[in-house]
Amino acid sequence: MKRLINTALILAIAFAVIASFAYLGLDLEELGSATSLKQMGSYVGRFLSPDFSAGYLNAILHGAMETLAMSALGTLLAALLGLLLALPAAGRFGWFFQSAARLLLNGLRAIPELVWAALMVFAAGLGPNAGTLALALHTTGVLGRLFAEALENTPPEPAEAIRLQGGNPVVAFCYGTLPNLAPQLLAYCLYRWENNIRMASVLGFVGAGGLGQMLYVSLSLFQEAQAGTVILAMLGLVLGVDSLSAWSRGRWVKA
Repeated sequence: MKRLINTALILAIAFAVIASFAYLGLDLEELGSATSLKQMGSYVGRFLSPDFSAGYLNAILHGAMETLAMSALGTLLAALLGLLLALPAAGRFGWFFQSAARLLLNGLRAIPELVWAALMVFAAGLGPNAGTLALALHTTGVLGRLFAEALENTPPEPAEAIRLQGGNPVVAFCYGTLPNLAPQLLAYCLYRWENNIRMASVLGFVGAGGLGQMLYVSLSLFQEAQAGTVILAMLGLVLGVDSLSAWSRGRWVKA
């Protein structure tokens, strides 16, 4: 019976794949034809001749700094807001505030960054402000939920000991709970910063500034050489942030 079910499942998957090709009308023969391959090769070749002129490199540097600032500020705002929402979401203020905070966090992270960016463009206008707010809103939902789960799994004894000695809840949290959580919270923030630096490079496609907006303009004007330069800058920025994040985790989180 189990073998029959597995066979039926494989056949169903194969049928779904074949039906998808038929429904979409993909012409694989035309895609692999000599004409198509020649056009694709020519298109890729234009990307492989990036524009390294001084004026454009200066614009690239400005766009890269804008992208980096968007990701860093968006992650910082999200970390602060996420920690504030994590406290009620972890049940520190009763079930009502726990349910409300979790509902808000779920709503924030359920909406993708690109959708937030499109909405923020209407609210804050074109430019990095919209991108920063979009990253902050979505990342608040992600970090808030992670922070809440970390709080739920933190031993309460140190904070309880401080409260028994006459300390107020704020002091108990800052000195009894937060020191044990700090490495884990920092690791979450650094990981989300890595993700946000990539996403900040994409948000420009909806007018949120940075390298993404430069790439969108270059592709729209069929300026493949300039687009190739922007892509190289994106790769360099992402690799740099990944290296910095890995070094930071090794220095602070594992200590």
